[in-house]
Parts: sequence; C-alpha cells; structure tokens
Amino acid sequence: MADDKKAPDPPKPAPKSPGFWRETWVRFRRRPGGMLALVYVVFMALVAIFAPAIAGTKPVMCKYKGHLYFPAMGYFNPKWENPIFQKDRFRKRYTPAKFKEKDPDSWVIWPLVYQDPFRRVGGEEWPGQPENPTGADGSPSRYNWFGTNQQGKDVFAMMVHGTRIALLVGFVSMGIAATVGITFGAIAGYFGGWTDIIISRLIEVVLCIPALVLILALLAIVEKATIWHIMAVIGLTRWTGIARLTRAEFLRLKQSDYVAAAKSLGASQLRIVFKHILRNGLAPVLVPITFGIASAVLLESGLSLLGFGTPPPNPSWGTILREGRDTIQQTWWLIVFPGLAIFFTVLAYNLIGEGLQEATDPRLRSDD
Repeated sequence: MADDKKAPDPPKPAPKSPGFWRETWVRFRRRPGGMLALVYVVFMALVAIFAPAIAGTKPVMCKYKGHLYFPAMGYFNPKWENPIFQKDRFRKRYTPAKFKEKDPDSWVIWPLVYQDPFRRVGGEEWPGQPENPTGADGSPSRYNWFGTNQQGKDVFAMMVHGTRIALLVGFVSMGIAATVGITFGAIAGYFGGWTDIIISRLIEVVLCIPALVLILALLAIVEKATIWHIMAVIGLTRWTGIARLTRAEFLRLKQSDYVAAAKSLGASQLRIVFKHILRNGLAPVLVPITFGIASAVLLESGLSLLGFGTPPPNPSWGTILREGRDTIQQTWWLIVFPGLAIFFTVLAYNLIGEGLQEATDPRLRSDD
C-alpha cells in the first residue's frame, strides 16, 4: 500500500513590483519638509479658489427678487456679475441695507470678511463697522487684520485675492516653459545631427541674455501689459534649463533596448518619443519645473516691486510691497505680511522640488 503523499503547495506568485511613480510618492512622503510644503501649496490653492468667499463685499450667494445669484463670481470675471444689480443701481456696492430696501424678502450669504481688494470700504456699509483708515493710521486692527494701504484698501483682502495671481504666474508660466523646453529638448535629443546643433545654439543664445532685461524689453513693446503677458514672457524665457535636461535624457534613453524593440516592431517615431522615451525621462524634468515655479513667483513679485508687474487694479503681493516701500517706517505691515507670504511660498516650492529630487534620483535616496 503506497503511502499517501501530500501534494506540494502551488508556488506563490511573486509580489507585483510597485510602479515608479508610486515608489516616488512613498519616498516623498518620508520627507516631512516636503509634505509640509505640499500641504501649504494645497492650502494656498484652496485660498485662491475660494478667495471671493473668504474676503470681499460681494455676496457669495443671494436670493434677490425670486432668483438665485452669485455676485462674488464677478471677482473672477466682471462679466459673470448679473446685470440686474447694475440695473437696480447697486453701483457694485452691496450692503445688507440695500438688499432689504430693494427686496425685503431677499436673503444673502456674505464672505467671511467684509473687505474689498479693489476699493476702500466706507463707514456703515456693514453694520457696526467703521470706514477703513488711510495712511499711517491703517495699522492692523479687529476690522483690518493686516492693516490697510495708503488709499484705505484692506491688505488682507488684497493678499487673499493676490494668491490667485501668485499661483497662476507660477503654474501658467512654467507650463509654457515646460511645453517649449520639453518639445525642443525632445526633438534635439531624439533626432540629433543638425537639428540638435541648431536647437543647442538657440538655447545658448537665450541663456546669454539676462532674463530680467529680456522681460523688461518685451514688456516695453506691449502697449497695455496684462498678467497674461507677464506669464507668457516669463515662460518664454525660462525654458532653456528644461530643454537641456530633456535633451540629455533623450540622448541617453534612445539607445535603450526597449526603444530598439519598439523600432523593430514598427512603432512610429511619435509613439516612440511620447509613449516610450518621454514617459521614462519625465521624472528628472519635474524637479527644475518645481524650482522654476518658485523662481517665477519671485520674479513676478520683483517686477511688481519695480512697477513692471501686474497692472492695477489687480492685487499682487509685489504691488503691496511697492506701496509700502517709501513709507516702511510708518506702514511696516505693507512690507511684513506680503514679504512673509512670498518667502513661505518660494520656500514651499523649493522644498517640494528638493523632495522630488531626492525621491527620483537613486543617488540621493536615503532609505530608512
């Protein structure tokens, strides 16, 4: 009688290897400074999105004459403010008394802080709230948390709405720079030859020109510069570093075995560039993009400080700094609060970039 033998257990499948981006995220989370900076940037993004609900004099939502309206959307675009309020002669000054006078059955949801970034709030617009002080009398108080500027505009409201400009300048300008830099770098690195020589010489020419001088020269050509012109100019002057790094990655990766296999299978050049090479060479490019966002925020603030930045009446942190430059001893709050905002924002982007660099570069990894 043969002994019963227990069948061997089937081999356990090998654990699935985590993807590159998942592994990068795990390593990035181990860096408290980078995570704290990421939380700060997300918080700033929420402030920019909900700025009209945080500080403003336009209702977030109201029921007026039987219909629902959202006047606060006018802070994003004046055309989004319903014309019925202009027809009823609100004159862009919304007060509880006006709503009750024109429609006793109306109800209103107001922002958390009744202060406007574009004008001075007068007395008794809000019940029990005095008019905003001007000049050296506008120090921080219970009604003006960060004080007021020379004209009586609330600094807190200006900084809250200026957050949108700070984020837009960083992300839009570096989005343009990344698009241009990755495109030129990929073309130069993949095709090589005369294409690489011409693009490399173009990069060197742009690098030889001081960025600030080029930006001022380009802005001088534009008759009425807007914030979008500034974003475009910053983006078109900050792409060279991204292009050089992308070119180096393409020169290295186009010799890989998986690229040769894709060519042997008949894959098109566009498929090889965007599906195979770019996806594997994108991680190192993210680091200079992150540092570039911080540099763009700092550059826009410097331009606004010199008077070449965001045109009025759009609030900007650099514009507030410029207003307090001549009266720094009397109006210190015009320097301290926007200066701290610029400092912490630039520091946060730099910490995120440093964390990404350590998480994506095997030579800099310090696993526990």
